[in-house]
Amino acid sequence: MPEPIRIFDTTLRDGEQSPGFSMTPEEKLRLAHPLEELGVDVLEAGFPIASEGDFLAVQTIARECRQTSVAALARAVEADIRRAGDALRPAARPLLHTFIATSDIHLQHKLKRTRAQVVADTYTAVRLAREYADEVEFSAEDATRSDRDFLLEVLAAALEAGATVLNIPDTVGYSVPHEYAALIAFLRERLPGVDKAILSVHCHDDLGLAVANSLAALAAGARQVECAINGIGERAGNASLEEVVMALRVRADALPYVTRIRTEKIYPVSLQLAEITGIGVQPNKAIVGRNAFAHTAGIHQDGMLKSPLTYEIMTPSTVGIASSQLLLGKHSGRHALQARLEQLGWRVEREQLDAVYQAFLQVADRQKLVADDCLRDIALGAGLAQLPGPAPAAHSSAVATQ
Repeated sequence: MPEPIRIFDTTLRDGEQSPGFSMTPEEKLRLAHPLEELGVDVLEAGFPIASEGDFLAVQTIARECRQTSVAALARAVEADIRRAGDALRPAARPLLHTFIATSDIHLQHKLKRTRAQVVADTYTAVRLAREYADEVEFSAEDATRSDRDFLLEVLAAALEAGATVLNIPDTVGYSVPHEYAALIAFLRERLPGVDKAILSVHCHDDLGLAVANSLAALAAGARQVECAINGIGERAGNASLEEVVMALRVRADALPYVTRIRTEKIYPVSLQLAEITGIGVQPNKAIVGRNAFAHTAGIHQDGMLKSPLTYEIMTPSTVGIASSQLLLGKHSGRHALQARLEQLGWRVEREQLDAVYQAFLQVADRQKLVADDCLRDIALGAGLAQLPGPAPAAHSSAVATQ
């Protein structure tokens, strides 16, 4: 049987730390409900000590979202933890998430603390967090650049103090997949009592490896992935929720895991995030980019018209997109052109197709995409007959295939 994987969504916390992605409490709440409906296991709502607005956002989401765990972030500092605990009081399923850095780089340059002090801070923070929530996650910030033996010591202190989730972040996106998997395997082998907690991973995309690292960690024994819609987050972003989830779904043969995510809701949530922040995804973004199910090459379009299986490994509807599109441009072939003209209500006889296609290419060489209005002009110029019945309204140069 496939093993369940918890999806910890940090769109509203780490995600909004992206430049330009900051959200008001009202905007966070607007997105929190769709995230809950999406089926995330944990919804990290904010960092309550950071501002009054973040405290209010966490408190309101904790009150209103009853079907998912609601998490609040806190440094391993008493004031942070108490503030996070207060914000989570209305939650049906509170999760208090506390963290401290464990790499010598951070200890020396940022924290100005010794290793012994960090171990003590970890234990004290987790014990205090357990006073506010039965579920406590401890994160060893910059774990992938930490000394392994020291990392074991810190995680052991967190376990002893009552942590139920141990998060192993690749905070600066430094790891490569085989290295990250080896770290997870090392912790599973060497950390006493590791089975009493869920091993979690939180990967950043500085080298473009966040999703690959997350999947490698699952294969090595991690059972929670921290990720964000559209991959937003600090610097280059977090592991993309939609990419992790759809990789597990499409490649269930190689990745025998399941999530609670209702995948048909992925695209609507992606659009809502873009609408709230005013920042969309790049066109070629996997799963949710506008080109993810768009085809322009003639060979690809011909294959798609014969069977979508030729060039698509998932159907658009599985992520909430209505259909694939064959976009008409200079790389398009006769088959796609004929299909779109017929969709627009024009009969294209075999002996007319070459002339129509040459006229189409003359237009396509001058503009990136050929719109339906241009196709109608080409059809009229070639003397094509109209098919019986009302012609559809022109709106794009796309052939819908599914």
